[in-house]
Amino acid sequence: MGQLVKLRDYISRYETDVYYYVPEFIRLKQWQWEQAKSRWEAERNAGIPLQTGAEETWDFLLDKPSWWERLAKRWRRVPAEEEEPPAEARASRAATVEELKRQFLDELFQLQLKWASSTMTHASPFDDALYGDETLKYFLQRFPDTYLCFYRPVAMAGKALVELETIILTPAAAWCIAFVEGKTDNVVIASTGRFWTERAGTEETKRVNPVVSLRRTEQVVSDVFQKHRIDWPIHLVLLNRYGYIDHGHLFPFLHYIDKRNYEQWFSRLRRSALPLRHQQLKAAAALLGQCASFYSRRLDGNICSEERQQ
Repeated sequence: MGQLVKLRDYISRYETDVYYYVPEFIRLKQWQWEQAKSRWEAERNAGIPLQTGAEETWDFLLDKPSWWERLAKRWRRVPAEEEEPPAEARASRAATVEELKRQFLDELFQLQLKWASSTMTHASPFDDALYGDETLKYFLQRFPDTYLCFYRPVAMAGKALVELETIILTPAAAWCIAFVEGKTDNVVIASTGRFWTERAGTEETKRVNPVVSLRRTEQVVSDVFQKHRIDWPIHLVLLNRYGYIDHGHLFPFLHYIDKRNYEQWFSRLRRSALPLRHQQLKAAAALLGQCASFYSRRLDGNICSEERQQ
């Protein structure tokens, strides 16, 4: 499961200490899955009804501070009204291990949204529509734990704030990915103009040329890497999982991934067994430092508006 390091312009728990939270997430996720699976198997074999105690809960993940937060004495308990209910109260008994895994990933997805929109002392205004964002779920639930996701981050480019395309930091490269999807079996026709054409059956529509946003994203990432002396490959991807891209060999610096080669590309990324790398975490920290965060302080119910722009 990919890690949601940055979400839009929300404050992220990873900003406080990315070197701590990335490996800690992997460790805690593995431990929690082993515990959930063991209990499920034991209860299934014994025919015991699913218990409703408070033992299985994600609260300890939300409340666990990093060494930096402990050092800075910013630790505090999450208010009771913000705590997650026990996992048993949120999900019915799974009939198969695959169903259990889906329930587990859905619960972990909700936890990740909390980590990506709050810290121990601050929180960003949250858009509930993100809970149903299938594109976001795709990035988080289909890739390895060592993949770090910057989902539509807002960054400083010169003196301006710009929304970037999604960036996935893998242990081998940075992937800047733009979706050009629509109806199943659509055909997106590339051009050098401001607009591209999308054909779906007899319908034809215009869509903004995505290369502009991808190149802007590449430029920001490249500048950050150069500033921090990070030697990391950067790949640009146009993705259409359910249709086709008619690119006519335009923009050879792009990876065109559509219905014809998607499975091959996806399988190669998904099967990666590379471990986390220090340079990867350094790249994540540098990008987080370039991103903007808007948030409010949480102090005994009093909200003091703040904003931070890196």
